[in-house]
Amino acid sequence: MVTSPSLKKISIEELVKSAQDGDEFVLDYLLKTYQPFIAKNVSEVCKRYIDPKRDDEFSIGLSAFNEAIMQYAPERGSFFAFAKLVVKRKVIDYIRYTTKNPTAVSLDESFDEEQMENPAEISLVKENYKKEQDSWYRKQEIIEYSKKLAEFKITLEELTKVSPKHKDARESAIHTAKILYNDEELRSFVKTTHKLPIKELVKLVDVSKKTLERNRKFIVAIFIVLDGDYIFLKEYVKGIGQ
Repeated sequence: MVTSPSLKKISIEELVKSAQDGDEFVLDYLLKTYQPFIAKNVSEVCKRYIDPKRDDEFSIGLSAFNEAIMQYAPERGSFFAFAKLVVKRKVIDYIRYTTKNPTAVSLDESFDEEQMENPAEISLVKENYKKEQDSWYRKQEIIEYSKKLAEFKITLEELTKVSPKHKDARESAIHTAKILYNDEELRSFVKTTHKLPIKELVKLVDVSKKTLERNRKFIVAIFIVLDGDYIFLKEYVKGIGQ
């Protein structure tokens, strides 16, 4: 059990592993030490200051951070990047729930239903609020996605240029990305080397080497979506290339 006061000298990944192995001292340390990190990410979702002692959203974020600790695995990349996505997703899910169930909890201090007598007005406010949250989260996903693409030396602007123009070619590339992602060995290769295993893929898909090389960046881009926690972006590839 890790009990040394010099926990700051231990990497976050090692501390997370200790917590996963049942070290309650380390788990408690993580949950207390990273409350500012949790509050910051919850605040970014709610677009207001978050008081850890008063706001329900912080409790949701704290619970999500604990969940991130227990679910984290090295192949997910940076722990903090993973935890950030989990916390934000859980808070957004909570806001969506409270939007659908307004009597459960006050979800947004910017409007008061008691001041609105028109049901249509209430419905419109809630709908606009949900759209605003979804729009914000989409932007956050794009920001995170851009950073991940950069690790593979790909930009969003470049991606729009290299994406297959024909539907069949696009679906074929997505199918290839799914095969790549579902193969544990190949998935590990891509994440470790940031390269596409062309020779191995030629044996697994009915696509020429030349076509794979031409669509390499697009295939990698789809692979990143499949491997990440991208709620909205995954809708793009859902049901395609089965």
